[in-house]
Amino acid sequence: MDIKESRQLRQDISPVGAWAFAIGTSIGWGSLVVTSNTYLSQAGIMGSVIGLLLGAAAMLLISRNYAYMMQCYPEAGGAYTFAKEQFGYDHGFLTAWFLTMTYLAVLWANATSLPLFARYFLGSIFRFGSLYTLFGYEVYLGEALLSLAAIAFTTVFLMTRKRAAARLMVILAAIFVLGIAAVFIGAFLHLNVSLSPAYVPESSAISQIIKIAVISPWAFIGFENISHLSEEVHFKHSRFFRILLVTVVSTTVLYIFITLLSVSAYPPEYGSWLEYIRDIGNLEGLKALPAFYAAQHYMGHFGVGILMIALLALIVTSLIGNTTALSRLFYALGKDQILPARFSKLNRHGAPGKAILLVACLSLPIPFLGRTAIGWIVDVTTIGATIIYALVSASARKLARTRNDRTELWTGGIGLGLMVFYLLYLLLPNLVSEGSMARESYFLFIIWTVLGFLYFRSILQRDHAQKFGKSLIVWVVLLGLVLFIALIWMRQSMMEANHHMMENIRLHYLASTDGSAVRLEDEQFIASQIGELEKADTRTMVMATGMFVFALMIMLSNYSFMNKQNLEIKTIANRDAMTGVKNKNAFLYSENEINQAIQRHQAGAFAVVVCDVNGLKYINDNFGHKAGDDYIRAACKMICDFFDHSPVFRTGGDEFVVILRNRDYENRALIMDQLRRASEDNIGTNNAVVASGIAEFNPESDESFHAVFEKADRRMYENKQTLKSKGARAR
Repeated sequence: MDIKESRQLRQDISPVGAWAFAIGTSIGWGSLVVTSNTYLSQAGIMGSVIGLLLGAAAMLLISRNYAYMMQCYPEAGGAYTFAKEQFGYDHGFLTAWFLTMTYLAVLWANATSLPLFARYFLGSIFRFGSLYTLFGYEVYLGEALLSLAAIAFTTVFLMTRKRAAARLMVILAAIFVLGIAAVFIGAFLHLNVSLSPAYVPESSAISQIIKIAVISPWAFIGFENISHLSEEVHFKHSRFFRILLVTVVSTTVLYIFITLLSVSAYPPEYGSWLEYIRDIGNLEGLKALPAFYAAQHYMGHFGVGILMIALLALIVTSLIGNTTALSRLFYALGKDQILPARFSKLNRHGAPGKAILLVACLSLPIPFLGRTAIGWIVDVTTIGATIIYALVSASARKLARTRNDRTELWTGGIGLGLMVFYLLYLLLPNLVSEGSMARESYFLFIIWTVLGFLYFRSILQRDHAQKFGKSLIVWVVLLGLVLFIALIWMRQSMMEANHHMMENIRLHYLASTDGSAVRLEDEQFIASQIGELEKADTRTMVMATGMFVFALMIMLSNYSFMNKQNLEIKTIANRDAMTGVKNKNAFLYSENEINQAIQRHQAGAFAVVVCDVNGLKYINDNFGHKAGDDYIRAACKMICDFFDHSPVFRTGGDEFVVILRNRDYENRALIMDQLRRASEDNIGTNNAVVASGIAEFNPESDESFHAVFEKADRRMYENKQTLKSKGARAR
């Protein structure tokens, strides 16, 4: 059933299909049911709208960084690939770990939203087989089976109908975009209520706007889905940014439509939309869904029907989009052997079937956890998405500096700075006050990170090529983040315990009428003492955090200095002074690594290209060695331009070797043809002429790297004779 790992994913996604995957993944159940309630209750109408617009502006900046990286690395894996290529495998693993957490959480939230959909619109049809109550949520066998059926359908569909999935995403995306827009327009044509107050009264307008802008990564999670599909598109890569721009704009417009729709009508027993929104938790039926209540108020059952279809389309596109993104991520991790290599294989339908099955297996227990636990998991995605977007921006900035792309150097730097600010804004206030997330969410983040450390340990144990464990700083920073979040979790836990104790005291006094005045005075005294205790706890936490951060900064500074020195020494030892590419010493080290991998049967697919610069002796003899050096540098640049994703080694005076993997390996025939044509065109000019030969590693017959090298060397000499027959100067 499986085909060879070297087979590429089919390029069958159009620009419209890419947009559908992007918007279909970024908008799900939460957009119609959760987002508007959360935004409106925290920031009011104007705070929500302006905050969304500012958040969209930030996401456009991140989109620019994504588009830049996708053009340079159009491969499955998205942010994982970007971080790996720019910072190494440690950063890549960290990115992949948080990507997995983020996409899984959103996938699980939408899979378990189907029972809620049924509760609201189909009654109790699936509420049979009561199992247990978990964290206050009653779990039913029928509802769990409904979620499992949705996961199973998505899995089978994506494994067997790869092209149909793209077409279905386009249809469903069009349905929910047009459906939400139609209901919004229908409602506002007949608007007859006041939209005031513009902001909630408890805090300033600026703080409300900033709060909404900062949680914007949560609202847009999944818009970058096409970074995982960039290997499968059949349009020019220069169109990536336009697609992302349209996605961010259309997503923002839909969020604003839903937000405004949710306050355009409210039951007559409430004096304002704010009273209504704040009492949502006590309501049932359509009244508990503000957007649906408005649709019924203005358009009757027809409006509710449109929104029901739109909501179902949102759920299905989110299931397909997140499963697709995760499967491409696991496919890329399999190719790099972070996951077992079997997950990088394609089935006879051209889909990474085993990777899709892995997503399904990870999701099987989730319907039995209940929505309360899923809500805690989803809350963590705001932190995860912020970290991911920061790493993508940092990757874009680093690559732009190397390529001297000034625009992306700025967008990468600003995007990184914004995400760091977002992360600090999300975490710092929660250290000294009530958290905006449940304390269980902080605990789950810590658990997921600890699991990441454990899995990384298993990778190190089987990392015979020594690709991992080279960036200690990334793990020190992550450990610091975990300890900081642990402090927040401790703080929130202590505050919750204090509140619980106060509630018990209050209930105790209410149960007795004797000496109520005295007991009320006692209660107030105890409350004041607990307040002082909380302040003391806060001061202790802040001081401990400050000392930890200070010590961490000194340690990182020392490590950075030592690492810079070691890197400079290593660079000098392995870099060719004339051309800037790797030298013979680096080549011998790489040859030894590959030989060890061959002995363990873990070498994977690779090819060797041997290059020789024609006519160097003639130039040295007739124009001097300076001209010869310039000629070597020109030839080296020519080779590097063609093999821009592979290490190039200068192994002799006019000899170069390239080791091809991944993208260059998959496109080796095309690249070699272009290199040879360019060399032939340069005959008779002052430009470099390079003879070249290539050989692929065959695990059945090649027992060492040198065996592959010898085949490539023979083919290089054959090409040299061909060039000579066409007029190229011999050595």
